[in-house]
Amino acid sequence: MKNLVLKGALAASAFVLLANAASAATLDDVKKKGFLQCGVNTGLPGFASPNDKGEWSGFDVDYCRAVAAAVFGDATKVKFTPLSAKDRLPALQSGEIDVLIRNTTWTLSRDTQGFDFTGVNYYDGQGFMINSKKLSGINSALQLSGASVCVQAGTTTELNLADYFKANKMEYNPVVFEKVEEVNAAYDSGRCDAYTTDQSGLYAYRLALTAPDDHIVLPEIISKEPLGPVVRQGDPQWADIIRWTHYAMLTAEELGITQANVDEVKNGDNPEIKRVLGQEANTKLGTDLGLTNDWVVNIIKAVGNYGEVFEKNLGSGSPLKIARGINAQWSKGGLQYAMPIR
Repeated sequence: MKNLVLKGALAASAFVLLANAASAATLDDVKKKGFLQCGVNTGLPGFASPNDKGEWSGFDVDYCRAVAAAVFGDATKVKFTPLSAKDRLPALQSGEIDVLIRNTTWTLSRDTQGFDFTGVNYYDGQGFMINSKKLSGINSALQLSGASVCVQAGTTTELNLADYFKANKMEYNPVVFEKVEEVNAAYDSGRCDAYTTDQSGLYAYRLALTAPDDHIVLPEIISKEPLGPVVRQGDPQWADIIRWTHYAMLTAEELGITQANVDEVKNGDNPEIKRVLGQEANTKLGTDLGLTNDWVVNIIKAVGNYGEVFEKNLGSGSPLKIARGINAQWSKGGLQYAMPIR
């Protein structure tokens, strides 16, 4: 009996050790190679796009840098892998990238096929854009019966398009391309009557059209598109790091912690701010994640809080000028809500 108990205890201990080793795999690998490999869009203004020098910027890019800052204390320790919609999840599954932060919709099928979404950093919805001079008098997607519609292959957008036209008993001609650059070029050349993708993407792509003022985004939102970072299943520690990076940025905005004042307020008297920024006595919130206790300070110093990242890349400080809308904080009528850091 004693031998059975001993064997059981040893087996349990071995299981715990193996589980702990597995849970730390991605973090260990990232630290060992000295940088984060982050999968991003091939080029979506406001979210992820390179300039002529190969320097990346955008909302998703700043999230990649925030994770690098949390892990290394250095937001420059990140490399970007541009991925098409078709290639993004296989690249994550194969280990080519450490995390996918590329306007990817959280769906049940994706969540149960080897991937974990760590939160929603942008609530979006699919819409339609048309050339108002070419299709004068059209002011609703319900008037698009018989239209040719440009859409990217391998996306929930393609599936939603089919559902929408079927549900409304309308005919359409899908014009499908694998690469987003091909979709853009086809629409701009007039090969399609309409372009469908996430509404945020439509505003971004419109900026690059030959005559952007000729094009309008129709009012209908035909889907829910909760976009967020994705990791491989089976690594809870790494998923926690990505998840709590998002919550840290939201919490900082809620508490008024900014890129400009973070060094000042971390030494103030507010107990919640001190706890979030790792200044509370005996704090171990950072080390519980496998990070240093100043991980939130490093994130905010590197990229700013959620509101700052949004406004710079998508909002009033950007050419897109997208309103916060449902991406506002919960306390201001939006859906963004951070879990407590305590």
